Amino acid sequence: MLPLTQKIAFFLFALITLALAFEGFYRLYLRIHRGTLDPEPRFNHLPRRLAYALTTTLLQTRTFKRRPTIGIFHSFIFYGFVFYGLVNLVDAIEGYFPFSISSSNPIGATYNLLADIFSFLVLIGVIALIIRRFVLPSRRDFRFNSRTLLHKDVQHAKITRDSLIVSTFILFHVGSRAIGAGAKLAAEGPDKLQPFATALSHLFTPASAEALRIFGYWGALASVFAFLAYFPYTKHIHIFMAPAKYFVAREPNSGTLPPVALNFEAETESEPKIGANKLEDLSWPRLLDAYACIQCNRCQDVCPATATGKSLSPAALEINKRMELNDLAAQQNPFAFGSAPFEKGTPSPNPLLTFALTPEAAWACTTCGACIEVCPTQNEQMLDIIDIRRNQVMIEGEFPSQLQSAFRGMERAHNPWGINHEQRLAWADGLAVKTTNENPTPDVLYWVGCAASYDPVAQKTARAFVELLHHAEVNFAVLGKRECCTGDSARRAGNEYLYRQLADKNVETLNTIRPKLIVASCPHCMNSLGHDYKQIGGDYKVLHHTEYLETLVANKKLTPAPSEATITYHDPCYLGRHNDVYDAPRNLLHILSNKTPELPRNRENSFCCGAGGAQFWKEEEPGDERISDNRFREAQQTLTTAAGGEAAEKILAVGCPFCKSMLGSTPSKAAREDIAIKDVAELLLEGVRRAKGLTTPTTDTKPGHEIRPTTQNLVILSEAPERAVGELNRVQSKDPESAIPAQVAQNLSATTTNPPPPAPERKKWQPRPTTPAPEKNPTQSSAQEITQPEAPKPTETQAPPATTPERKKWQPKTTATTQPTQPEPPAAVSEQTPASSPEPASPADPQARSRKKWQPKKPD
Repeated sequence: MLPLTQKIAFFLFALITLALAFEGFYRLYLRIHRGTLDPEPRFNHLPRRLAYALTTTLLQTRTFKRRPTIGIFHSFIFYGFVFYGLVNLVDAIEGYFPFSISSSNPIGATYNLLADIFSFLVLIGVIALIIRRFVLPSRRDFRFNSRTLLHKDVQHAKITRDSLIVSTFILFHVGSRAIGAGAKLAAEGPDKLQPFATALSHLFTPASAEALRIFGYWGALASVFAFLAYFPYTKHIHIFMAPAKYFVAREPNSGTLPPVALNFEAETESEPKIGANKLEDLSWPRLLDAYACIQCNRCQDVCPATATGKSLSPAALEINKRMELNDLAAQQNPFAFGSAPFEKGTPSPNPLLTFALTPEAAWACTTCGACIEVCPTQNEQMLDIIDIRRNQVMIEGEFPSQLQSAFRGMERAHNPWGINHEQRLAWADGLAVKTTNENPTPDVLYWVGCAASYDPVAQKTARAFVELLHHAEVNFAVLGKRECCTGDSARRAGNEYLYRQLADKNVETLNTIRPKLIVASCPHCMNSLGHDYKQIGGDYKVLHHTEYLETLVANKKLTPAPSEATITYHDPCYLGRHNDVYDAPRNLLHILSNKTPELPRNRENSFCCGAGGAQFWKEEEPGDERISDNRFREAQQTLTTAAGGEAAEKILAVGCPFCKSMLGSTPSKAAREDIAIKDVAELLLEGVRRAKGLTTPTTDTKPGHEIRPTTQNLVILSEAPERAVGELNRVQSKDPESAIPAQVAQNLSATTTNPPPPAPERKKWQPRPTTPAPEKNPTQSSAQEITQPEAPKPTETQAPPATTPERKKWQPKTTATTQPTQPEPPAAVSEQTPASSPEPASPADPQARSRKKWQPKKPD
């Protein structure tokens, strides 16, 4: 028990520090509250949310992911502090009252044993984590790419300083308590149920025991009260914020983006607000993310952009947000007991793209969701980036120039390739495929998607799937020309308005048809149809084609024969991580081959192909290598090791047309023609044909109807010459009958060897006007779009122009307010005749092949 003077002093000290702590936590709440109202429910199903938060926190399930060894040391600290809440309370009472817990009874014995064990484990855990962060090679986990934008406080080593302060506090707090317990046993005698304290007691004499006991009391409890005042400004705040984040966690899957109300006629504002430009534009749960962040950098470890040397770091994004929020709080002295201007409602001074991440980093995200999946506190880094893109596209009109082609194609031709919508069903030439007009009540509605409709490589998947449906005698139909792009790329690129135009049209069509089951061969389409469309009135049962094919095989409607090929499977992000479909494609492949080795990064830990987040329609941001190259090398090593010296076929199986295209056309694939890349449906069809003794397609009965890479099919590829030439070589070598016209191949190949002169500037993408424009000659219309020359793109050896002309902001039509739950009939994507849709540019058009060939950035 403390002397009277010390009792008074400690009580006053506790009051002051508790007041400071209360003010700090209240101001922390005010900063988080500055975020916008979240469009998704965060406080529904309260009992379920509370149970989830408690179980996830107490079991530390997310902390053990990916780093189980480190998770064990972290659990020592966590469980020690949970129990130390009771220990500190008991110790505080012992200082003021003649009260002591003895080991002579079961309850006292249990308490003393746990207190002693956790004191030892906490010290071990802290020392282990200090060694890991500052001594072992793993300290590189906490470093950032040289291209990554870091807040000034991060550059000034504030993370390191904060980590040292927190570590010192824990060591001092627990160490002081251990010294106090040891001094108590030095005076009272050893206790076999307190082995750690008993060992320490031998270091003290009975004469010094009382002084050391008082030191232990002040050191343990005073440090706790002092640290409480510092808590709101330290990384250790995640102890409270992580459980709070679990409690308000999102219910939709990571592939479903939050809805947006598109109001371009806001009367209370000078201009509409869409997306996020500043901190307060983010929804409040994503400001909570900044304080829930553990700063473990696990999200950075799994980010494909970071892994390939690009400037994006999800960890830096969250850390930069916290540093900026703390700087805004520091504008008011905590001892003044008042709020900072930002906490009172004053706008923050800096846009997100000046301190959180660079524009280059914002456009490097593939929306693969790996950062969200691996985050111990379920932070939503990807959603921050989507909101930033929305603001850049819809308000600022700033986005990569290559996306203009995709935007215009989706608006005018209902597909990002920009190919005439009338050719939507050309992929099915020679196949017995009925549309819903011919078969209005099918058991299965096959959603073909834009890739399988226009990309020659993806068309093989669609044709294989249709033939499998015929083999299984499934009653199916397609929408044909009634099908439009789902708008996935537009939405992930931030163009919410264009997405809504396309999505509203599709929902209107599907609600008229009322399909029993939709099967999609593109995970992006599957995700949009099955999840995103629920926000605008479209609730459908949607399956991926591998899931449906698995049911056909299980029901003996398809009976494939295995092959001797070695097959490994690449998990598409939008199929696996976003929609939790892992087993169906694997079950099929296990039937088709006895050799199905797993890639090292598989299932929820799969590595992106690099196409998601609209990356397919633009060049990758500067980095050390392509994302697709990184992934293909992993597949190459896996297949080579598994096959050994055997000459059996090596196959990389995929379940997404974009994965197939990216991995098939990546530069490292060109040197490995011994590895084939095929969709699971293609492999299953081969197995079914083997079982039936067929060597040729049973449905391609009409000569001259084979799908060939036509000039129009290659329009979009002509904007990425390297990818186009890779596709040309691969298709021609594998299928000589599908030879591409020599003139087309020559034109495309020339783009990689003879770069064209600077391309004339195209008009900025604009939604189509609500009133019909006077008819124009198509030639004149195309010429008017490229009247002003564009300056050549700066290279590493060429300095950028001194001034940049101001870009006109993108402005959508302002005919009405669009709410997420009340779709508006989209005038801009109504049915058109072929004559009203501009023809796509030919590959020889300079505008169509003006993209600079990707080159890794030279080291400084």
